[in-house]
Amino acid sequence: MHPFLADCRARLAFDLLSHTWNAVVLWALRDGPGRPVELRQQIGGISSKVLNETLRRLQFNGLVDRRAHPGSPPRVEYELTALGRTLLAPTDAFGAWAYEHGDEVMAAQDAARGKADQP
Repeated sequence: MHPFLADCRARLAFDLLSHTWNAVVLWALRDGPGRPVELRQQIGGISSKVLNETLRRLQFNGLVDRRAHPGSPPRVEYELTALGRTLLAPTDAFGAWAYEHGDEVMAAQDAARGKADQP
């Protein structure tokens, strides 16, 4: 079987990382549980709606647990599952690659935009 067919596990992993905020939220939870307000402050640039959608997607995929604490007002925390923790090393490696090669990628994008703007 070809490794990148639609129903293969490699595509599943790439799909998890292709959502812009998945890796960012996973990384934000690496040191322990977090409340949505804390996560938004830590991450920056993410709306409540997008954070909520991301947390639900990560929970659906078994990467994050949601814990509701009773009280007034009720409090909700999110925490990485054991499965979610297994994505920290690949996320770190991908981030290191981006740090090392990000300028090259942006230069290539700028060059491509320049070519597209020429008649």
